[in-house]
Amino acid sequence: MKAVLGLEDGTFVIGEGLGVEGIVQGELVFTTQYTGYEEALTDPSYKGQILMFTYPLIGNYGISGETFQSDHMQAEGLVVREACDHPSHHKSKRSIYEYLRDEGKSGIMGIDTRMLTIKTRERGTMKAAIIVGSDDSKEAVRLAREQEDIGSLDLIGKVTCKQPYQMKGQKDGDNIVVMDFGIKRNIIKSLNNRGVNVTVVPATTPVKDIMDYEPDAILLSNGPGDPQQAVNGISVVKELAGQLPIFGICLGHQIISLALGARTYKMKFGHRGANQPVKDLERGIVHITSQNHGYAVDESSIDTKEITVTQYNTNDRTVEGIKHRDLDIMSVQYHPEANPGPLDTEKIFFDRVVETTKKIKVMVK
Repeated sequence: MKAVLGLEDGTFVIGEGLGVEGIVQGELVFTTQYTGYEEALTDPSYKGQILMFTYPLIGNYGISGETFQSDHMQAEGLVVREACDHPSHHKSKRSIYEYLRDEGKSGIMGIDTRMLTIKTRERGTMKAAIIVGSDDSKEAVRLAREQEDIGSLDLIGKVTCKQPYQMKGQKDGDNIVVMDFGIKRNIIKSLNNRGVNVTVVPATTPVKDIMDYEPDAILLSNGPGDPQQAVNGISVVKELAGQLPIFGICLGHQIISLALGARTYKMKFGHRGANQPVKDLERGIVHITSQNHGYAVDESSIDTKEITVTQYNTNDRTVEGIKHRDLDIMSVQYHPEANPGPLDTEKIFFDRVVETTKKIKVMVK
């Protein structure tokens, strides 16, 4: 089955189609991870994007479904050098070919992903389109160019939960409300494993409704798109800052930063992979982290009288963590819950969330 990928700069590549016939539009991004394709494809942070893996062979251990981060494939499409149609793993239930077909999703393989990665690094992230079932390159380029910029799309509204739901930790555990901007299941799992009772609420939930759950703390999740689209999230942080401990991961980190007066900006091609080095200024060590983001916090806009930068990326010195000097507010840009991937930060981040929450409860009593 023929397929073509077109980019807004006029570049196109012809390859073999994956999944179902049809048209896919989105922002082409690359990730350097070589395992964890199940987690990546089901990560809501990839909504609105076509995901390209730099590792040349994807699908070799099949699809088990045990590590999905949401109910469905969230990436708009898949781009790989080679997809494995005969996976080998005792937990595998289907191939990546079958998974895309079952999800009604499309992709392309048999193309030069190295060239596309280099082009993205040099030019920056570009709008793209895949046509499966055709090799009409002019149409693919036209479709890439005609779509809206990802920053103008309400992607959060497409991935947030429709109704609140609860995931119990233990009977006498702390109660944390998580605002869902596109949450990954491992965030809830990491909290539940520490006895925390989690209430997940939609991204548009107002402060009054959040406080009705009598939370001990608030956590803002990861999610897709421009953090400035999270208008309600920014408002909630502004109103609750100083009343409750507030924590953030990835998009949640950016939302908190905006609420505290900082600015964010779109990166040239973002950070996506499982080997991003982050310098922890409090501990004096470097963590290897999993990341997936295309926006970052502008360090020059941070009010250093109130906010401390606690971590930065050693490759480009972008902000990777902040905390408020006087209020119980802390956030990180990377994904401490990511798995597979390095587990350096899972214990550090979530243990601190629990410790801070318990400390404030004791002080209030």
